Amino acid sequence: MTSRIATALSARLASTRHIINQPYHVGLLAAHNGVFFEATGFPYPLGTAAQISTSGDQVMDGEVVGFRGNRAIIQPLGAMADIGNGATVTAVGRNDLVEVGDALLGRVIDAMGDPIDGRARPICNDRSGLLGGSKNPLNRGRVKRVIDTGVKAIDGLLTIGEGQRVALIAGSGVGKSVLMGQILQGIDADIIVVGLIGERAREVTDFVESKLNDTIRDKTVVVAVAADQVPLLRLRAAMRATAIAEYFAMKGKRVLLLIDSLTRIAHAQREIGLALGEPPTMKGYTPSSLALIPQLAERAGVDKQSGGSVTALYTVLADGGDLDDPVVDAARAIVDGHIILSRTMAENGIFPAIDIGRSLSRLMNDIVDAPHLAAAARFRQLWSSFEQGRDLVMMGAYAAGSDPVLDEAIRRRDDMLAFISQPLNSLTCFPEARDSVIEGFGR
Repeated sequence: MTSRIATALSARLASTRHIINQPYHVGLLAAHNGVFFEATGFPYPLGTAAQISTSGDQVMDGEVVGFRGNRAIIQPLGAMADIGNGATVTAVGRNDLVEVGDALLGRVIDAMGDPIDGRARPICNDRSGLLGGSKNPLNRGRVKRVIDTGVKAIDGLLTIGEGQRVALIAGSGVGKSVLMGQILQGIDADIIVVGLIGERAREVTDFVESKLNDTIRDKTVVVAVAADQVPLLRLRAAMRATAIAEYFAMKGKRVLLLIDSLTRIAHAQREIGLALGEPPTMKGYTPSSLALIPQLAERAGVDKQSGGSVTALYTVLADGGDLDDPVVDAARAIVDGHIILSRTMAENGIFPAIDIGRSLSRLMNDIVDAPHLAAAARFRQLWSSFEQGRDLVMMGAYAAGSDPVLDEAIRRRDDMLAFISQPLNSLTCFPEARDSVIEGFGR
């Protein structure tokens, strides 16, 4: 048994000689805490790919995620194997480069780039940084062009531009998935990259089979990691999806990046942070879990050099409908607009259940003309007036004529709801949405 382990270890060391190109350090496992291992004699930096020997002459993959004293903390990247105290740990290179290329189009892969759609592994010759690179802010171009989403309420009232970053904020069961499906069908983009992070396995299957029709399948890349995977894989899936989107944008493509959801990414980083000893803050979130949000969001935008763009849509789960949740607040602070879904509207059968009064596109003023902007502002004024006076109206305590704006809002409430409502399989183009809001609410 000892000779077999020595032979296997020698083979692994030989295979890594061309990768690390430096004196070898073979670590030994010294502790196991939850889903993390601690290794001594393993002085490699964060992100180092590691292999841990098992009692059956096999290896388990892992990655260095932190340190505790002179020990390296290693997150395994798969199910726990038959590993004992004192098992050897060897470095096998870096995990910070991902394979990118046209071969990914139409494919469904996991956080490590392995296919989960039953087909052969896509062969890609290009590489992209998992964490992105340090970029000069002046290389980011301005958002100048409208992107057609196919959803009338968004195009008409919350217009989004190419390269904009938008947070889709909703509680559970409010129609977030339905709206995501509508946007995917109607978006005017060259490439679509979807990151399904921490979803139930059933939801991944449902998304692939129901949301990816023949029209968009061949231009879509899906990176999916189920909820039962280790937190590091959930983080890697989000970063891999972003890296793939960046690659296509650098090729001059107009890319839609859809990450579902930012909340589960923050949860994954919180698990890692707490295990590494970070102090918890509000709702148990560690500083690193909230700092991760701008690190991801800042990678989207317009590439001034190539002319390509990454338009990013991040879903955010408002736990218990709390819009002051730390993740919700952090997301709203960094993105260029947010769309909030209302549970009350969803319960009344209004889909998409977009709360126009609390939703906002910060770049709409820069990308639409004056008549469109004025009509959308008038719609928002009427909507907000009705919401503020709703209780008085419902109790019969409001006297008609007291507020001309509220009078018009009451009179036109059905028109506003009709404008927002859109059947699931119905799509509208941006010119149609623009003309409709101007005709209905322009002065």
